[in-house]
Amino acid sequence: MRRARDLALAAPGLDFAERLRAFQGLLRSRVERRDALVDFVRAVNATLEPGEIADIIVDHAAQWVPAHDWALLSSDLSGRLSVLSGRGVTDENEHEIRAVANWVMQHGEEFASNDLRGDAQIVGSESVGTVLAFPLVGRGSPVGALIGFDSAASTHKPKLSPGMQRAVRLLLEPVSIALDNALALKRAEALSVTDDLTHLYNSRYLNQVLRRETKRASRSGRPLSLLFIDLDGFKSVNDTHGHLIGSRALVEAAALIRTSARETDVPARFGGDEFAVVLPETGGEGAFAVGDRIRERIASHRFLENDGLDVHLTASVGVATLPDVAASAEELVAAADKAMYRIKDSGKNGIQAALPPTDN
Repeated sequence: MRRARDLALAAPGLDFAERLRAFQGLLRSRVERRDALVDFVRAVNATLEPGEIADIIVDHAAQWVPAHDWALLSSDLSGRLSVLSGRGVTDENEHEIRAVANWVMQHGEEFASNDLRGDAQIVGSESVGTVLAFPLVGRGSPVGALIGFDSAASTHKPKLSPGMQRAVRLLLEPVSIALDNALALKRAEALSVTDDLTHLYNSRYLNQVLRRETKRASRSGRPLSLLFIDLDGFKSVNDTHGHLIGSRALVEAAALIRTSARETDVPARFGGDEFAVVLPETGGEGAFAVGDRIRERIASHRFLENDGLDVHLTASVGVATLPDVAASAEELVAAADKAMYRIKDSGKNGIQAALPPTDN
């Protein structure tokens, strides 16, 4: 059976809305088949990975509606919309796709436009022509937005017949619940390893990662490094401005650490105003560079500007590398901590590599 995308490619002279109208009878007969619903529900319930479920939804949607490109977006832990599955999403059109998804999530309704560039509901659009989008509703509220789009404008808005609209909604209802369940599971897993205040990983997860990466480094013979970071003078922020303001400063520091670390690194809040970063497959020189970048960004940052303050903090950073100065996760932590305290004792605002055991 030909996919809707194949129909789109087979009718190059027709725009999106015209293709949808021309093939709607064929598409409706496909969507209304009972086995279509059974196969769809079975497929999405075979996994608990949101990204895999999103790919399945997008793949099936491409069989129903003759749009060239598709995207499925949902909110991440921070509340920001993220693309779970995308075909044809580019740097040029992602802003508009997010704007459409935001509208669909807020209104819980289908959205159609024959040309986003002139659509008053999506202000400031500069790309993406025709769009047809559907809310994915789980337990009464939208959990995602499914968007079909063409880069060319259409002569009129793409529109589903009432019967086709009902059939698509019927298909999307159970798979939306499956996606909602998978997202809820992922969020629960993330919260169990995430620090409530800073949204970095917590110390429990840090210990898990260190044990895992230590074993991996021992097997592979590759290095593993750890940074220990302590904010200098943080106690004075709490004493002068109170713990609420101090907490906001910690959130800002955590953001600086997160953005200064690399994608493969694991930043965590160790406790209080102490942070750690695990750097897999990284030797002492590379770890020192990451640690110094974090130290410089903290030192140059103006903390608490949104609260009308201008607070300056610095950081003392200890660096330890396995197998250079440690042979286990526990020894790595102890070495990085000891190196950090050398900086605290010698003037602060610096970075220190741990010494081999024979030099301590």
